[in-house]
Amino acid sequence: MPKPWARPPEAALPAAARRIIRLNNGFQLLFNLLWWMPVFYAYQRDAGLSEDQIFGIQSIYYVAFCLFEIPTGAVADRIGARNCLRAGAVVMTAANLTPVLAPSYTGFLVHFLAIAAGRSLTSGAASAYLYDGLRAEGADAHYLKAEGTARALGLAAKVLCWPLVGPLMLLLPQAPYVLSAASAAGSLGCALALPRLAPHGEDSVPVPRERRPGGFLHDTRAALGVLRASPLLVLLMVQGVAVFTLSRICQVNLFQPVLLDHGIGESTHGSVLAAMTVAEAVASARPQWLSRRLSPVSWVSLLSVVLAAVLAGLVMGGPWTVVALLCAFAAVTGFVYPVQRKLINDAIPAGAPRATLLSVESIVDRGVCALAAVAAGAYLAAGRLDALLWHSAVITCVLIPVLHLSLSRLRRKSPRAGDGRGDATPRPPDEPVPLPVDEGAAPRA
Repeated sequence: MPKPWARPPEAALPAAARRIIRLNNGFQLLFNLLWWMPVFYAYQRDAGLSEDQIFGIQSIYYVAFCLFEIPTGAVADRIGARNCLRAGAVVMTAANLTPVLAPSYTGFLVHFLAIAAGRSLTSGAASAYLYDGLRAEGADAHYLKAEGTARALGLAAKVLCWPLVGPLMLLLPQAPYVLSAASAAGSLGCALALPRLAPHGEDSVPVPRERRPGGFLHDTRAALGVLRASPLLVLLMVQGVAVFTLSRICQVNLFQPVLLDHGIGESTHGSVLAAMTVAEAVASARPQWLSRRLSPVSWVSLLSVVLAAVLAGLVMGGPWTVVALLCAFAAVTGFVYPVQRKLINDAIPAGAPRATLLSVESIVDRGVCALAAVAAGAYLAAGRLDALLWHSAVITCVLIPVLHLSLSRLRRKSPRAGDGRGDATPRPPDEPVPLPVDEGAAPRA
């Protein structure tokens, strides 16, 4: 009997599925290629913004993301994920040009609000399109590998581009934002080329609007009904909050303050971030390196605690140790993201409004990040960066075991849900689920 997470032979992948995967890879790579990421903190400081203003904008960004996620997931289920991807690429292109036209507090605020709108349009839609597209072609077993590969390729592009940010800014200070806009425009080209999904099954693709009952409220009520009926799905979403919040706050909001606090100058930030991205890209493309002795749910919980421990280690290390720990942090993040994404998708029942439910997950993640960004700004304004890292680690290490125990109890009651299998075959509650096997590499013990 084939392993449910094992990678099937490449010959089994239909041509239509390969096209979906290639275009998804291109879209994810270009849409998320934000050239300004390594320097936006220093760029805003040079533009005259205070730390309170910078982190205040970040908090507003996360709140706005939550508000935008409420309608955009349902919109994706109504008009189709492909159209949402196209709209998101258009908005992202305009958003990246805003700081060039208005390098002020208002300009950066509008920039991040537009970024929130663009990303919310694609956050649930991209995953839903890939999942449903591969399933419609009978290639759903390739989803985990495709999700991880798309993330890895996007990260690899950042490795090549981010070290160039410093030299390019010497020629044109606004270069990171102009190049980000050009990349977003390229992602629009990929979205325009995405094929319409063939209706191989009633739940394979969004039903056309004229044949669907109700509207936005119908999809929202349906999503809420699924969540009420599946407390395990809710807990799986909450489980991902720790990973998303820790990775987002550390790799985006605190990345530059941590390096500056350890005497690492701005000129090397792009190279350090590139090294972190290499680590994350390799891990994202190889979730099968994780031992099969633990279930995917257990791996997500364990790796969340590891992320917290790395944060605590940043307090005690010197410059080179901090860079090494940041790379380790990125690698752990790369391992856990594809596994968590598959857990959520497999736990969503067939026929449910998938993009709406994935947007609900994003709302939870960004809502917690909004609070974390406010707290981070307050800690940094008070000069207490070390305390922020310690407190984040302690809170994570306390909450994750409690959450994991709750998940284990629910999985004993409903052993199929949330196990990462995505089929109707029950299994013993304590049996670990095998992770995908890479035929080109020996599995680790």
